[in-house]
Formats: sequence, C-alpha cells, structure tokens
Amino acid sequence: MQSLLNKKIVLGISGGIAAYKTPELARLLMQEGASVQVVMTEAAHQFVTPVTMQAVTGNPVFTSQWDNSIANNMAHIELSRSADVILIAPTSADLMAKLSLGLADDLLSTLCLARDCPLLIAPAMNKQMWEHSATQRSVERLEQDGVGLLGPASGFQACGEVGMGRMLEPAEITEQVIAFFQKKVLLGKKIVITAGPTFEAIDPVRGITNHSSGKMGFAIAKAALEAGAQVHLIAGPCELPTPLEATGKITRTNVVSAKEMHAAALSEMDCDVFFAVAAVADWGIAKPAKEKIKRQGKEAPTIEFVANPDILQDVAKTAKNKGGKPLPYCVGFAAESSDLEKHADEKRKRKGIPMIVGNIGPDTFGSDLNQLLVIDDSGSKKLAKAEKLQLARQLIALVAKKI
Repeated sequence: MQSLLNKKIVLGISGGIAAYKTPELARLLMQEGASVQVVMTEAAHQFVTPVTMQAVTGNPVFTSQWDNSIANNMAHIELSRSADVILIAPTSADLMAKLSLGLADDLLSTLCLARDCPLLIAPAMNKQMWEHSATQRSVERLEQDGVGLLGPASGFQACGEVGMGRMLEPAEITEQVIAFFQKKVLLGKKIVITAGPTFEAIDPVRGITNHSSGKMGFAIAKAALEAGAQVHLIAGPCELPTPLEATGKITRTNVVSAKEMHAAALSEMDCDVFFAVAAVADWGIAKPAKEKIKRQGKEAPTIEFVANPDILQDVAKTAKNKGGKPLPYCVGFAAESSDLEKHADEKRKRKGIPMIVGNIGPDTFGSDLNQLLVIDDSGSKKLAKAEKLQLARQLIALVAKKI
C-alpha cells in the first residue's frame, strides 16, 4: 500500500546536523509513492550535499533563487505551483524566525512565501534554542498562519545535551505526512479504542490469554488519528508502539486483565465513538494463587473460573442522546469459528450496539492482513482482504457517516 501515491512533495533542507537524516526521509516518502523535489539552503550544504539528494530522489536539486534552469527563471513560483505540500526537514531556528516574519532572502524562504500549497516543518535545534522565547514566538506565529509543525521530540542531541528540540525520525515524519493527506472526517471527535489481548493470572507466573496481537486495534487508532480525532487507546499486553505518538493527540493506557480494561474503558465514556477491538477473556480466575502453584505428581490443580465484566455491553449502557444520536457510538468486534454473520449479528443485538465488525477467516491473529464483515441495522458489507491499516481507514470512513 503506497499512501502517498502521486503526491508531489517539495522537500526543503535548512542548515542543521539533522540534515544527515534527510536522504532517508526522501527515500521513505518515495517508497510511499511520492515524487520528491529537493530545495536546499546554502547552510544545508555543510551537512548533506546536493549530489546525495539528487542521487536519492532522481531529480535535480535547487539551491539558488537565481537558478535559470527553469524557463521563466522563477523557481520560487514554479516549484510551489506543482507541489501538494512543502515539507522542510530539518527546519532551523533561523528559518523558523524568517518564515514567521515573512522574510525571503533565499530560494527556500522565498518559495515558502510565494506558495499556494500547505507548509509542514520539522524543527531541529538545541534544547535552549527551542525553549528560547524568540523561538516560541515563531512557533506561535507559524501555527496562527496555518503552518503544520511536526515535532520536535525530546532526546539525545548532537551537542551532547538531552531535551526538546530533536528532529523526529524519518519514519515518524513520513507517518505524519501520510496522516496530513487523509480526510479529516473525525476532526474534533474523541475516540476510545480497546486493543490487544487480556491476561488472566492463575498465579504469579502463569495465566490465560489469547493470540491477539493488537494490530487491528492499533490500526484503527492510527486511522482515527489520521482522520483528525483525539484518541484514547486502552491496550492489553502487547509490544506495539503507540501510533503517531509525536502528534500529542493520543493517550495510551496499558492494562493487563479484563477487569482493568473494563475500569479504564468506563472512565473514558465522554467520547463520540467506542471501538471494542480487544480480544477480552470472557472468564477470569476466581482466586488467583498468591504463590506459584507447585506440581504435585500427575495431579492437575483445580481452577475455578468466574465471568468477567462485559466491557462493550456496559459501555453501550452509558450511551446518551446527543444531537439526536446515542453517543458513544459503539462498534464491537467478533471472531467466530463458524456462521460469522449469524453469530456476529446476534452479538450486536444482544449487547445493544449499532455496529459490529466480524473478522473473516481464522488467520487474522498476528497477521498484517485481514478481511472484515461490517454489520449494522442496514445490513452487512464486506471489506475485501487488505492491510489492516487500509481496512481501518475504510471502517473509520463508514463510522464517520453514522455520528
């Protein structure tokens, strides 16, 4: 799946040590289907060469506002007119100040002033430079002007210090550029998602769980973020990274057991949509042992089970009428071994929810691919086998029409 297919990106590079990451950024953008045209400031040449960037992108690199290779000698006009977005990575404190004041004394700054396309910047500088009041004034003015800031992050810096100001990694910037181009169908909405398995302890070292990887739930969280939502992700035990964490628009709560997930979910019900994607254990252990259960010959221990709380059903009971619609709008998930549509729809009606999504096929757990059956009052709709993020985007689009 190429999420930036046919997108034309002008990639600006200003002077900063983080420019050494820009060839990798260009490669990742192109891998997603974008064409990349590089524009460099004079200072950027000290960190990465035009030859390198031309070799990576396959396009000539523009470095001077006096470049006459464009017929009308107006590179600052022509480059922006064909672009879907201008992305500057790294963006130095100096360039941020110039852009915030509308100063234009080289090709890159002139191009940004003359643009008729969106501008995204990835700041990169020493932590004191980032925290300086002058830089923060630049940030405020740029945001007021509609410029999108990607980062920065906190971490180890080239100067040896640790703090805010580090440029996002190329993969993080690429993810945010992809998110930028997605339709903002959930802008201003709050979404709560449960994902992954739960773990029910038998004793301090053993427990009952399942094969859920969390990938589908995390994909839905990412798609919701791309769609402009504020997301709260409640994750059972899994090793997946938090989607688009650098945006600051996602909160993650890690839980272990079904009871912990139940409590976390019910504490976040002031939301617009609740996705119950997690594979929650229906039964827990009545009395988990406080010490490891020792093997006693061939005799197996007797384990007493108890029903866990029904998270989705309890959340559905909290729904309140807002603007003529019950919110949160609850979306359940079902994994069945037979008669998927029949059992999933019975589950939807039993829990009193408007939509349920069935996993088609037994091989969804742990896979990057899935195929879904979406069921609501209007009937059922199959989503063909695809990457889970692609399916998540389709599902988000369907849900957005319902709320």
